[in-house]
Amino acid sequence: MQTKSIHKIERKSKAKPLLLTMGDPSGIGPEIVIKSLVEDKGAIPAVVVGDPLVMEQSLKQYQTDWAIHELSCLDDVSCDSEFNAKSIRVLRSSSLCEYPEIGQVSSISGQAAFDAIVMAIKLAKQGRASGIVTAPIHKEALAAAKLRYPGHTEILADYGGADRVAMMLANDVLRTVLVTVHCSLREAIERADFEAQMSAIRLAHEAVLTLGIENPRVAVAGLNPHAGEGGLFGDEEINIISPAIKAARVEGIDASGPWPGDTVFMQAREGRFDVVVAQYHDQGLIPIKYMGLEQGVNITLGLPFIRTSPDHGTAFDIAGQGIADPSSLKNALKYAAKLVAVQKEEKA
Repeated sequence: MQTKSIHKIERKSKAKPLLLTMGDPSGIGPEIVIKSLVEDKGAIPAVVVGDPLVMEQSLKQYQTDWAIHELSCLDDVSCDSEFNAKSIRVLRSSSLCEYPEIGQVSSISGQAAFDAIVMAIKLAKQGRASGIVTAPIHKEALAAAKLRYPGHTEILADYGGADRVAMMLANDVLRTVLVTVHCSLREAIERADFEAQMSAIRLAHEAVLTLGIENPRVAVAGLNPHAGEGGLFGDEEINIISPAIKAARVEGIDASGPWPGDTVFMQAREGRFDVVVAQYHDQGLIPIKYMGLEQGVNITLGLPFIRTSPDHGTAFDIAGQGIADPSSLKNALKYAAKLVAVQKEEKA
């Protein structure tokens, strides 16, 4: 469905923009996408990948003089003055006939969000974008659409062609890389084997280097209370984690631990470590999110392209009310732009 205020643009590309996926249409994704781009006045060149109807309706709720401009292809946009022209560039990834119900799990929204992500990944793999920033999606909506993925990380790994990926959460004070991500705690313990430890440690080291920090200090958290207390509370630290740390050090990585999970983030906050490798989802994310969702950024490591996202979900409870805070998405855009700049410097 095409709305009258959507205009076509015919221009040749001069630079590669970031791609910003719209997220789940039933959540706050489209709203924070609009707010981020309008409030930053096009400072970071980005093209929205999503449904023009969804973005048009979200823009109307925001009450701004900006307009939606649909692109027929990514080559239709230039990354210079056009992004300051009070227009939001949208690359169509779906064609909804009506806006899905706000604040509710919907198979239609799940599919539309998925289609946007897959299109963005395809373009990034082709080298036609500088990176991807993704707005929040809902796991139950993906399931309702009969999509087997529990979240962004798994979609990115599958369609991005990566052998192994890891999630790094970062704010101005802390950085953490997860050994295991979206699975039960029981399954996380089984997945946190030697190879998973090595992969997370290596990716953490490389990620901090990419952020411009020389000689990264990588702290590895233990799995059990008090990091196993010498085997009294579990032997994973002795049999799996410690050998991985030693192997990483042989490779030249400044890895240390295993450190007790209840104190290692405090030490990182005080400046002793540059990044913490956490064993499972909540161990790593609780310290980051406790410091404020508006500051946290999710960075996917191991992909052949840059990807960041805000550190929060779809917030169905406030969707459609115009009160969603775009701060985390703004930070995700800034982080992506910073990584792109560092990448260009390394290639120069």
